Parts: sequence; structure tokens; C-alpha cells
Amino acid sequence: MPRLHERLLAVWDHLGLRRAHVATQMAGDVADLAAQAGERIGSLLLCVPARLDPAPFAALADRMVLVSGATGLTAQVTAQAAARLPGARRVVLDGYDAPGWADVVADRTEALLALFRQLPPLPAARLANGEGEHAGVTWRILGSGPPLVLLPFFLAPSQWEPAVQALARDWTVIILGGRHVGGVAALEDRAASVSYQGMVRTLWDVMGVCPGDAILDVGCGSGALDRLLAARLGPGARITATDLNRFLLREAAALAAADGVRDRIDFRFANAEALPFADASFDRAFTVTVLEECDAAAALRELFRVLRPGGSAGVIVRSIDLPQWWNLPLPPAIAAKVTVPPQSVAAAGTADAGLYPRMRHAGFTALRCFPSLVTLDHPDGSIWRYREDHALSQLGDAERAAWRGLTADARASGLLFMAHPMHCVVGTKPD
Repeated sequence: MPRLHERLLAVWDHLGLRRAHVATQMAGDVADLAAQAGERIGSLLLCVPARLDPAPFAALADRMVLVSGATGLTAQVTAQAAARLPGARRVVLDGYDAPGWADVVADRTEALLALFRQLPPLPAARLANGEGEHAGVTWRILGSGPPLVLLPFFLAPSQWEPAVQALARDWTVIILGGRHVGGVAALEDRAASVSYQGMVRTLWDVMGVCPGDAILDVGCGSGALDRLLAARLGPGARITATDLNRFLLREAAALAAADGVRDRIDFRFANAEALPFADASFDRAFTVTVLEECDAAAALRELFRVLRPGGSAGVIVRSIDLPQWWNLPLPPAIAAKVTVPPQSVAAAGTADAGLYPRMRHAGFTALRCFPSLVTLDHPDGSIWRYREDHALSQLGDAERAAWRGLTADARASGLLFMAHPMHCVVGTKPD
């Protein structure tokens, strides 16, 4: 199977791009392209990256712009990277916090447009406006001028759209998408993990989902779990999958159609804190890695409200209060840094054992709580890179070299994997 940088180079060649400016949030999406074909990148703008291993970008440092919020994880990540990338420019968006799900282009449109206007000149591309797909990557082209390739954000609801029309006045804008890039790739890769599927299937088992149940998924992302559930339940599946992110909803619908289960899933735009459904509309409801990013108390109240009496709800969140584990013989100094999970949670969100009393407070009874470990063992996958990039950003040069040697040995022996904890709970709405 082609790796992502091979797919991107195939798209470059297919479109006739010798060189193009590139902008993305997910540094891992372009890291191998930068390391192995950096001459094809005119400049690279990393927009509020929440994970960033600087090493692959060393040769591009003087062509890089690192954009961050003033506080939070992106501020820390870009400050650390800038110190290791002499010549890179770091731009801080004053007064702005940018978590991994920030809708930064919508929030800071003019500031970002100003940065694009400062990019160095490139020859104009002569590409017809339109859309297509090549090497498993979708593309949409609009505007004229030098080529500017925009890769997807992880979870930003608006993606690049608030700036696209303005950019198209000066650039040939090439917007990439599909199952192999951005947040969709990370969500799909995560859902392909055997242990992740096992955790979610356990959640559904405890919930008691059955064909014919009216089932609600709050925060469906790429729809990977809904497709698994639709295949499990068969033609009797009645799944309503919601998300606040219209981009992800479009991608999810396309992936469901490709897998032949589109007729079993109703994709709907919805806010977890104010669901657009009547009281007692669903027999079962679940939400996976959503309550970290919203007002968790409000979302749980809404889950409770839309369930029928006797119905069950399942919730899974990431855990920032339990250590993650790498199957590597790490020196204690390195282990102390990389066993701490990324501390990413919204002010009113929950990403710890506080989930369990929150469920009780929302009114759910008969709680069944089961913290779980998710194992990632596909080191060429996007979700592995997303987590490893965070670990690498914590290490010094000598520690990074040690990490590279240890992971190479583990890969060669077939024992390269890591595990991270999740909090899981199922509750019932009383009759």
C-alpha cells in the first residue's frame, strides 16, 4: 500500500506541479514529503499544529512558518519546534488559544490571509478549476496563480473554507481530502485498531444494541464506528450519526456510500450541547472522544434527554489522568516524559475519571464503568505518528536518537506498539 508521501507526490505529478506552497495543521501528513522530496515544497505553513516532530523539516526550516495560539498546547509545541528549526518563523496569534479542534481559519481569517500574502513567489500554475481524485486523494481546484496546496485540519469545523475565496484571487488553490489525509485518516486509522474496535464493541454489548433500535451517535467524525455498527446490525440498523463538523459529515457520508452502508446511517449536523431531537427519541446513544472538547455536563444532559426511559447510553473519553505505555526499554528519563499523555481537554470538558460521577449527576443509573487500553501497532499509520510526534517533541537530541534506535529494533522484531488508556461507561435512563 502506498504511503502518504507517495500519494502526495503522485498527486503533484498528476496535476503537473513541480513545486507548490503547502499549508496544513497536521505536520505528520507532510513530514515524509518534506524529508524525502522537500524541493517540491516552495514553503510550508503549519497552522496551529498540536503535534510536531521538527526533525523531518530541518532542510525546510528557512521556508517554514509556524502559527500558534498564544497559550495552550500549540504554543508549547511551536516554541519547542522553533528552537530546533533555525530560520523558521514563528507567528503567535495574540489572545488566541488553539486546542487541536480549534476553528482557527474562521476565528483568525485576516491574520492568516496576511501570512499567505507574504509567501515567496512561485511560477503560476495553469490548472483548470474543478475536482477529481488521484492515488486515493481527492482534490478541488479554484483560482489562478502560483499553486497553494491546502491539506485538511484535524477537527476544525470550517477547515480552510473561510479563506478559500480570498486565497483564490491570488493563488491556484488545491484543496486535498479523502480517507488518507488529515483528521479523517487519523480517525479511520484509529478505528482500524483491533483493540479500539474491541473496546467499542464491548461498549455496544453492554449497551445492548440490537437491530431495529433507534441509535444515536454524537460526534461521529469520519463515521468509522457507524459503519462498523451498521455492518454488525445488518439491514435492520437505524443509526443517526451527528457531528458539528460539516466537512467530516461530508467525508463520512462518502465513506459510508463506498462501504455500501449509506442507507443504514442518517448523517445529521448537530451540536452535542443542544441536540435537535425531541425528548425520548432514541433507544440507545453513544459518544466517543467528544466530551473532552465541549461542555461535558451539557452534552450528558442532552444524551439523557433524547433517550427513552429504559434506554442506555455509552460514553468513551480519552484519559489524561492515567499513563500511556510504549513497548520499548526506555531509559527512565525518557519514560518519564513520554508516559504522560497529551494534556488536551477543553475548560468544560472531561478527559479523566471525572466522567463517572458526571454520568451519575446527569441522571444515569446502573453505571457500568470499564477503563480500557487501546493498542496502536501500525507505526506507518497516521494515528501512530500523531501520538509519536508528541512524544518526540518532548525529547532532546540525544534522547531522540535513543528513541529512534529503540523503535527501529522493536519494529524489526515485530514488537513495536504502544497502549493508551480510555475511560468508558454505560448508563441507563430510569423508567
